[in-house]
Order: sequence, then C-alpha cells, then structure tokens
Amino acid sequence: MAPLPAVCAGYFMVILDVTVINVAVPAVGRDLDASLTGIQWITDVYTLAFAGFLMTGGALGDRLGNRRVFCSGVTVFTLASAACALAPSTAVLVAARLVEGLGAALIVPGSLALLQEAYPQPAARSRAFGLWGSMAGIAASAGPLLGGLLVSTVGWRWVFLINLPVGVACLALTSRYVVASPRHPGRALDWPAQCAVAATVALLTGALNEAGRRGWADPVVWAGLGLAVLAAAAFGVRERLARRPALPLRLLRSPRLGGAAAVGLLFNFGFYGMVFTANLYFQHQRGFSALKTGLALFPAVAMTMFASVLSGRLARRTGDRPLVVSGMLLGALGLGGWAAAGPDPAYPLLVAPMMATGFGTSFALTGSTATVMGAVPPEYAGAASALFNTTRQIGSAVGVALGGSLLATGTDYGAGLRTSMVAGALAYLTAAALARRCVPARAGGADGAGGR
Repeated sequence: MAPLPAVCAGYFMVILDVTVINVAVPAVGRDLDASLTGIQWITDVYTLAFAGFLMTGGALGDRLGNRRVFCSGVTVFTLASAACALAPSTAVLVAARLVEGLGAALIVPGSLALLQEAYPQPAARSRAFGLWGSMAGIAASAGPLLGGLLVSTVGWRWVFLINLPVGVACLALTSRYVVASPRHPGRALDWPAQCAVAATVALLTGALNEAGRRGWADPVVWAGLGLAVLAAAAFGVRERLARRPALPLRLLRSPRLGGAAAVGLLFNFGFYGMVFTANLYFQHQRGFSALKTGLALFPAVAMTMFASVLSGRLARRTGDRPLVVSGMLLGALGLGGWAAAGPDPAYPLLVAPMMATGFGTSFALTGSTATVMGAVPPEYAGAASALFNTTRQIGSAVGVALGGSLLATGTDYGAGLRTSMVAGALAYLTAAALARRCVPARAGGADGAGGR
C-alpha cells in the first residue's frame, strides 16, 4: 500500500490549498495591506493556473513519465508554498500562488495515472481510487476548519508552511515506493491544443468568478463566456486536424470517457456549491466564527472517507454503475432535504442532509474515476485523468459562482441558499441519469473506446 499514501499526500495538498485560503484572506489583507482586487487575485490565481494547465500536466506525464512529472509538480508546489509563507507583499504572494497552481496541475493528472499503474488488479485499483477520491472531499471541507485554527493560533503564514513537511514526505515516499513510469516519447505535445484548453478554462473560470461579483448581466461576464466558447471550439478544430492530438476524437466521443467526465462535473457542481454557500450561510447569517464554521461542516467531511473506502470495497461485487447512481441519488436527497428544511432551520436538521451529500458524492467518485481511467489505453492515462479533473474543476467553479451570485443578488438570503441547494440537487439527479447510461455495470465493461 506504500504507493497509495505517497500519491494521496500530493493530491491532498493540492485540494486543501483551494479552500484553506478562504478563511485566511482577511488576515492576509490586513497584514500585507492588500486591496480588494489583490485579495481576490490571491484566491483566484491559484484556481486559474491549476484548472487551466491540467491538460498540459497530463500530456507531459504521458510523454515524460508520470512519476517524474508528479515529483516535479510536488517540488514546484512545495517551494512555491514556502515562497507564499515568506511573501513580503501582495504582488509576491500572487506570483507564488500562480506557481503553486502550476505545480498542482502537474501533480493531479499524474496521481491518478500512478495509481492506475501501481494497482493493476481491478479490486485493488477500486480501493485505491476510493481513497484518492476521499482526499478531495476531506481536504475541501477540512480547509475552512484547518485554516481557521491556524489563523487564530499561529498566523496565516502557517496555512502555507504546513505544505512543506507534507511535500517532503510525499517526495520521499514516491521516490522509494513508486516505480518509474513508462514514457511515451511519441506523444508529442500539441501546444496549440494545450493553449486552447488553458484559455477555455481560464476564461470560463474568470467569467464565472466575476459573475459572483458583478452579476450575470454584466458585459464582462458575457464577453468572458463567449471567448471561452470560442477557445473550446478552437480546441475541437485543432484536435480534428492534428496528426497527434492530445486526446484522439475517438476517445473523446466515447460514452464512457465523456459521460463519466460529465458526471464528475455535475457532482462537483453540487458538492462544492454546497460547501461554499453553507460556509457563507454559517458565517454571515448565523455569525459563526471560521473555526465554528469548519466544525459545522464536519459532518459532510466525516462521510467522505468512509464512503470512498466502502465504495472501493463494494465495486468488485456490484460493479461501478449501481454505486455511482445510488451515490448521486443520495446526494440529491441531501441537498433537497436542506432546501426543504425551511428558511432558518435548526442546525441538527442540517446534519443529515450534509452527511447524505458528502457520502453520496464520495460514494460515486470511485466508480466514475474507474470508468474514465478504464476508457483509454495506458499511453493516454495522464490525458484522461487531466480531462476528468478539468471538468470537475469547471463544475466546482460553476457551483461556487452560481451559489455566490444567488446569495449576493437576492434580497432574501435564505431563499438564495435554498435555490442553490435545489440547483445542486437537480445536478445530482442529472448525473444519476447519465451514469445509468455511461458507467459500465461491471468493471472492465467496454463500449468500444479502446480501454485496452
């Protein structure tokens, strides 16, 4: 099991940095005398770099070897975290966060590909994917709790310093226990396609972030969305014409690959939209501190590890489809239960909905991950992992932007919160219907996409 903690440690760092900074930025702004724009960039530049260059990280892993690229990403991420902790100004911190995001884009695609290589047996691989997936839910939901604890005790710079021992341990474990990955030098980097993907994700994420601040009717938001569509169209044209595309069209057309990636987008939309809006609700409406908010969200966190481990063990018996479908239905029930709880429900009434959402999301992640990784031949493992995680990041960005917009533009905060939860529940139901069609009933089921 030694490769598993090594890979999961790197992934945990990456996802933790998406959320842990949220409760720290007020303290960062005061200490560095940052403007509102500077504070926004401290948060956003990491996500933009991370999401925008995932496909590039996946292509580099396929070409140069996933272990080499993974270790390079961990090194870059760890050094950038040290630079963040020592930053004397807002500009330096923003630049260091950008480099952190680039390191994250090298880590995540390689993490899944390394697990694919280290655990060739379907049962062991399902368990590994389950634990890998649980890292995302735990890190995302524990971020506010850990950030609040660190800021209130030792200061905001420790939000970044905690990455240093984790990064060093990850490198040591990977170097010792993870075997060198095969290289595929014939996989030429299709830079026009990579740039088109980066532009698509950056424009889309930026436009959605601005929608939460400016409103959906703002021309800047629509211009960003229009340019993102054009960049996505450019990617499609390039892939059709390229001699060696980043992902061949026959793979992109695969119901397994495309369908499971869409499922990932939808459940990230629901889960991260819930975490974001619940965070604001507990702090702004109920007056919770950052630390108390993290504790209030803990029921959702507690379920993620248990659900992922359980789904990994059950997949061998039931196949992936029942687990993904039931997980999505449970997530929909959870968010629907929150929406039905009323305008100002007692906190105990929200515990079961949060637990159902956290459990359902993690329960489905293992099967959708296995579906994506089983839909492509080994030489495209990094690219498939990158595609899956890019669509999930887009789902997270849309969920957060929609939730923020609903809370910011409505006169009734509670109504905006409930509308956000209903939207998340509908996303889960859509994902359940899609999973029933695209996720194979049994591991190793094929649709002609060429998983072998």
